Amino acid sequence: MKRVVFILGVLEDEDVDWLIESGQRRELRPGDVLISEGEACDEFFLILDGGLEVSVAALSDQPIARLATGEVVGEMSFVDGQPPSATVTALDPSIVLSISCGQLRHKLQQDIWFASRFYRALAILLSSRLRSTVKHLQGQHWRPVAALNDAGLDEMDDMLSMGNIRFDWMLKRLRDVNSNPWEELEVDSGD
Repeated sequence: MKRVVFILGVLEDEDVDWLIESGQRRELRPGDVLISEGEACDEFFLILDGGLEVSVAALSDQPIARLATGEVVGEMSFVDGQPPSATVTALDPSIVLSISCGQLRHKLQQDIWFASRFYRALAILLSSRLRSTVKHLQGQHWRPVAALNDAGLDEMDDMLSMGNIRFDWMLKRLRDVNSNPWEELEVDSGD
């Protein structure tokens, strides 16, 4: 499941417009470092296409995770203000939407409704990651988890459906704005 759908499913269309207008599209080649462990990073990233690898120095820079289209990167440092706890490197040719954390913080201070939706989306995303980590430590295969009671299931389904629609819409909008580099980009909206 694309983790960005947790965020885009909670946000409104105008919020997604703001992300597109404020973000910068970055192309990465295999081996390009997006985030360096322990070094300040003032950007929040949405992976639009490609694959990235997460590694930590304590494990001799061995990969501990692979990130793909639809993942969110840099959210932990954005939330807690600490330097990144891992290095994120492109495995494949990749495209990310980079949003300045300073610009994002300013928007959050100026627009309380956007802030409410954005922080709720981050809480859902981080909760899902924590649940996935716990399941992984219990020996189950890694996969995004959204454990809800029956009452919250319909709301989560609606949110995820809207998030997928907005992610596809975001890619189309970025493709239209930057038509030449995106002509060959094919998007699979499935999980």
